[in-house]
Order: sequence, then C-alpha cells, then structure tokens
Amino acid sequence: MLLYTVFVILFGAWVRITGSGAGCGEHWPSCHGELVPRSPTVATIIEFTHRTTSGLCLLGVLALVFAATRVFPRGHTARLGAALAVVFTITEALVGAGLVKFGLVAKDDSAARAVVMAIHLVNTSLLTAALALTTWAATGNRTTGERPRRAGLWLGGAIAGLLLVGISGAVTALGDTLYPVGGANEGAGAHFLQRLRAFHPVIAVGVGLYVISVAHALSGPRASDEVKRWGGVVMLGVLVQVTAGVVNILLSAPGWLQVVHLLLGTGLWIAVVLLALSVLGGKRG
Repeated sequence: MLLYTVFVILFGAWVRITGSGAGCGEHWPSCHGELVPRSPTVATIIEFTHRTTSGLCLLGVLALVFAATRVFPRGHTARLGAALAVVFTITEALVGAGLVKFGLVAKDDSAARAVVMAIHLVNTSLLTAALALTTWAATGNRTTGERPRRAGLWLGGAIAGLLLVGISGAVTALGDTLYPVGGANEGAGAHFLQRLRAFHPVIAVGVGLYVISVAHALSGPRASDEVKRWGGVVMLGVLVQVTAGVVNILLSAPGWLQVVHLLLGTGLWIAVVLLALSVLGGKRG
C-alpha cells in the first residue's frame, strides 16, 4: 500500500506539471458533471486518471484497516498506523477537492495556491509516515540497541527540517511549472514564486547536512543492525537527493526530473521516519 501511495503522489505531481488540474473543470468528485467524462481532452484523461487512482488508494487503506484489525490484537501499533492512514487519505482528498473547487489549479499563481500546496505536502508526508508506521509495526520487534540521549530531539529536528524542505520544494516546483527557469521577468519584477525559488536549495543543503549528522550519530557501534541499516540509507539518500537537486537546477527543472526529485525526496522522508521508529519505537506490539 505504501508503494502504491507513492505512485499516486508522483502522478499527482504529473498532473501539476502538465497543467491538467483543471481537466475536470471545477467539478468534484464528478468530472465535468459526469461520472465518466465523454470525449475527454488529454488534460481530462490525466486528471480523471489521478482521481481514479486516488479513489483506489482510499479503498486500499480501508482494506488495510480491515486486515490490521483481523491480524493484530487491540492496541497494536499496526492498527494505529492503518487508522491514521485512513484519516490522512480523507484529508488528502479534501485538500485536492479544495484546489479544484476554488480554482487553484492550472495557471493559477496566487499566494492561496502556494499555501494550499504547502498544506498538501504536509498532509501527504503524514500519510506516507502513517503507512510507514503500519509497515514497520507489522514486521515484529526490532533488535535492541543503545538509544543515545537526546535522540528524540535530534530526530524531531530532522523530521521538522524535512517538512520545511518539502514545503519549500512544493512551492518551488509550482514556480518552476508556472514560470520556467530562464523565462520572462526573472529580474526585479519577478513573481513571488520566482523569487522564492532561491531559498529551496539553501534550506535543502542545510537540512541535509543536519540529517546526515543525526543519522551518523545514531548509527554508532552500539546501535542495532536495523538502526545502522536505516541510518546508512538516510545518509545515502541525502547525498543522492542533493545531487538530483543540483542536476534539476542545471537542467532548468524539466518535468520528468521534477518527478524523479519528488520520488527521491519521498523515499528519503520514509527512510527518516523508519530510522526514527527503529530508534524510538521499541516493541511494536
């Protein structure tokens, strides 16, 4: 379910990149007032496909809750994760509906759209974290290892920092879509989405260095094998993601690379969540 949700997230980014968010007009959940659109345009097909895959995601998390209640006893962490996944899937749909109903799609470049995109990013991150929690809890008990003092504060800072990077990245991606790099009005008269673009790399590098230092500190000799494994994944993930970000800037943010960048960022976020669970989670029952 986690992998499928990541696919839905990436497809949602493709909807933005192709400007297909208004492919069903201002109708939701119907498409142009129809259950299945007739004679659809390419934009309608893309938007309708995204809505369909998102609907299947809701059915999937509902099935996950049912399976968790059948397999695990009352109070098990997997049940909690599955229940949270349902909540965040519903709020995800509501945010998407708000974007459509208020016309914050296609060529809209308002501050309201940027704010809602930031909210969308946070909700998506919480959804993937809930699914990661469910997956982690369903696999049994972790091996024991030393838990460094202040580990919770370190990891909390890493998670908050990645959310900040994600928010700045979502706004930057919106700006890259509406105002391609090298286009008109790059100077003093630039749109605020263009001006904000410079902040994301700085935030990303700063947070990336912090996340690497936390992962390295937690992956010491007395750490469990699970913590060492996820610590290594996190450190490698930061380096790969920063490299992809640099390439993205050099190539002026082509759509396909924006999707790859988002995939790597989502993978890094999940890895940090799993590292935090491995360090702080203890018994999973």
